[in-house]
Amino acid sequence: MRAPRGFTLIEVLIAMAITAFVSVLSYQALSTALTGIESVRAESERLHEINRAFNVLSRDIRQMTNRPVRDEFGQLASAVLGGPLARDPLRLTRAGWHNSTGAPRSTLQRVAYRLEDDRLLRLSYPVLDRTTAIEPTETVLVDRVERFEVRFLPTIKSLEVDRNQTIDRRFWQENWISEVGFTDKIMEPPAALEVRLSLEDWGELERLYVMPSFK
Repeated sequence: MRAPRGFTLIEVLIAMAITAFVSVLSYQALSTALTGIESVRAESERLHEINRAFNVLSRDIRQMTNRPVRDEFGQLASAVLGGPLARDPLRLTRAGWHNSTGAPRSTLQRVAYRLEDDRLLRLSYPVLDRTTAIEPTETVLVDRVERFEVRFLPTIKSLEVDRNQTIDRRFWQENWISEVGFTDKIMEPPAALEVRLSLEDWGELERLYVMPSFK
């Protein structure tokens, strides 16, 4: 009778090699799945951040009201200001400032948008007519921003669209400010705004807003 025979060294090494190979494949598959999940989660959070920024911007623009203000230098400023020659790409007075605490303040609010350190900031002021001592509250809406631009359409009559539904931007203005030497001149709000937001990862995004009519 033969004595019981165990595995040879070669068989043990082959079994260990097969086990290691299967383990490597399983780890790679699990790592790929986890990386995909993290990537999808990051993109989802990024999309939520971008949508939230546009929701805040859209709310302010659609609730815009034609109420000029006194700035920190005592100068009269129009309800809407903006462009490269202005202090900020966009400043406006909006209505609908919710007052849940019943504080003795107006429901109108002065807000501004500016690009700083690749971040789009929203500045909100506690009062409409302010002094140099009044500081705004800054909120970061979205980061990794390469460019933030606003264009202004003076009147709806200036809006032209070709047969391909492409907007003719020749009549749109880059700046919405008073002429030099007429700092106290009040300008009527534009008929429409075009906002362009360029992001490092999403490229250029555009939104077109028709302003409320006050006539």
